[in-house]
Amino acid sequence: MTLIQHKDYKVRYQQQVDNAKEYLLPFIEQTLSITPELEILDIGCGEGGVLIPFLERGCKAVGIELDMLKSGYANELLSPYIEQGQVEIVNQNIYEEGALTRFSGRFDLIILKDVIEHIPDQERFIPYLRRFLKPGGHVFFGFPPWYMPHGGHQQVCRRKWMSMMPWIHLLPVPLYKGVLKLSGEYDPVIQELLEVKSTGISIERFERIVKRSDYSIEARTFYLINPIYRYKFGVNGRKQWGPIAAIPFFRNFVTTCMYYLIRA
Repeated sequence: MTLIQHKDYKVRYQQQVDNAKEYLLPFIEQTLSITPELEILDIGCGEGGVLIPFLERGCKAVGIELDMLKSGYANELLSPYIEQGQVEIVNQNIYEEGALTRFSGRFDLIILKDVIEHIPDQERFIPYLRRFLKPGGHVFFGFPPWYMPHGGHQQVCRRKWMSMMPWIHLLPVPLYKGVLKLSGEYDPVIQELLEVKSTGISIERFERIVKRSDYSIEARTFYLINPIYRYKFGVNGRKQWGPIAAIPFFRNFVTTCMYYLIRA
């Protein structure tokens, strides 16, 4: 099912802006005051829309994006802020020595919105982020738990019935790949979905990594309905029922999004 945001980068950008203003920034601001003194790093910034509410507050920021096309869009859409020196968009891998040399120990807040579930070796990556933080700096994570109904990102499938199929990504790899092929899915999409399957992260595994990396969890929110489902399915975000959120492992299957703010 191809949604308009899959085809139009300006639509994706505006959705990022709206979601960040309504959900992401207020969640962070419960713990961390958003003032012009803050410096922010958005890793996997895409078209750059998540940064807009922070830039409007006067913060300085860097958006780093590995995809050259998306970083080009971000440079276009954030051009007024770029021209006044408030934000920089960098087309680079965060693991490159050049990134660490330039940005080591610089940021008060790092943002990873719908990114961590795509990154291999999260046990290495999450503690690595500390190198870019000032002492006591914070990291925001927003991600879909792997076991939730569409944790495999199957909504990108071009067949509507396949894009709506819950929990199909939990099938063993050979069976999952076979079903995708039989549905007529394109090979690049199949490869993308298999990559997500290899990097998906659960609530419990995320929290274990955070604890082993000597971060503290400052805030977290469980969502029964992911706020971005407004754009995908026409339903508004809704927080998870407290008793369900308290049940380890089971909560992964019925929680479509997690927000975390952790502190170094």
